[in-house]
Amino acid sequence: MNSAASRPKPFRLIVTGGGTGGHTYPALTAIRTLQARLAADGGTLDVLWIGTEDGLEARVAPAEGIPFTTVATGKIRRSSNPLKMVSPANVRDMARVPLGVAQARKIVSDFRPDVVLATGGYVAVPAGLAARMCRRPLVLHEQTVRLGLANRKLASSATRIAVSSESTLPLLPDSVRDVAVVTGNPVRPEVLTGHSGKAVEALGLNGFDRHLPTLYVTGGAQGAKQINDVVRDVLPWLLERTNVIHQCGPSHVDGLHQHAATLPAHLAGRYYLTGFVGPEIPDVLALADVVISRSGAGTLAEVTALGKPAVFIPLATSAGNEQAHNARHLHDAGAAVALLGEVSVQALSDALGPLLTDPTRREAMAENARAHGRPDAADRLVDVLMAAAAG
Repeated sequence: MNSAASRPKPFRLIVTGGGTGGHTYPALTAIRTLQARLAADGGTLDVLWIGTEDGLEARVAPAEGIPFTTVATGKIRRSSNPLKMVSPANVRDMARVPLGVAQARKIVSDFRPDVVLATGGYVAVPAGLAARMCRRPLVLHEQTVRLGLANRKLASSATRIAVSSESTLPLLPDSVRDVAVVTGNPVRPEVLTGHSGKAVEALGLNGFDRHLPTLYVTGGAQGAKQINDVVRDVLPWLLERTNVIHQCGPSHVDGLHQHAATLPAHLAGRYYLTGFVGPEIPDVLALADVVISRSGAGTLAEVTALGKPAVFIPLATSAGNEQAHNARHLHDAGAAVALLGEVSVQALSDALGPLLTDPTRREAMAENARAHGRPDAADRLVDVLMAAAAG
């Protein structure tokens, strides 16, 4: 018997999306999960990622050994003023879209995927339209509460629309609501397997008072000046009540170190400042009793999957004001505190005080957060991909 003939045909997947981590990492987690699912049944995955040459995906996909290609794209620079939408830059970029669609159509036609997964970002539009032209199943994944611009453009072409929250369903157009399914937002598996003791050891947190809760402050990989400034100004008050791990971004370290040097010795030992947290992040999250952060979709997915009480300070300039929508959604459910607009020292201390001093309040918020978390989101999304491919 020919052993090659007995092997199952590889599952063929095109992934498109990126620009930011919010679109890139859910796609990467879905690829890993699908690959593992197929391997468990003796199958294999052939995957191709269509992205932009200057987006995060251009670095992530090759680093993961995933074949990668690019198409011409047109980025829409949004404005509340419709006249400003007709800007020279927007007109120039929109003229690139037909070329991108033609390029993507050839790629899809040649690769013949069983299914196309689009996770958002403007690069997803040409590949998503090409999937429809080539009559290949198209699955959209939306990370935020409201559909992003790319997914809104592709919704009518989708075989399935996987959303991260139940609250997204009533916001969908009636014409596509019947193809929507709630999967959650895929979380990197390693985030769910942290150990608090490893964080203490790896970061050398010997000055922490283990009788106090631990607060993790982060503004993302580059830090956030707004968060850094308000935390700096409330730092002595904080350190009377909690240990603090502050990931401030590489460019903010020196100034914050100078400020920390003025702290009394007994408080300084409870403050760990770093520009960037790398492989230790799962352990840091395991140690944290409360989190202060932006409210991007990836952060929300991790915080809720872990059941962490959080104070969110949304990025005011996020596309479509999506971070404010995300934060408000959890705030209204009692699963987090959302601080919108300008954030004062008083507002932050009012939000944090009850969480830091009342374990019962923390646990109630943690339970509400867990109720919105979907640690199995990647498996749910893979289910949707395989069902779409099967027809």
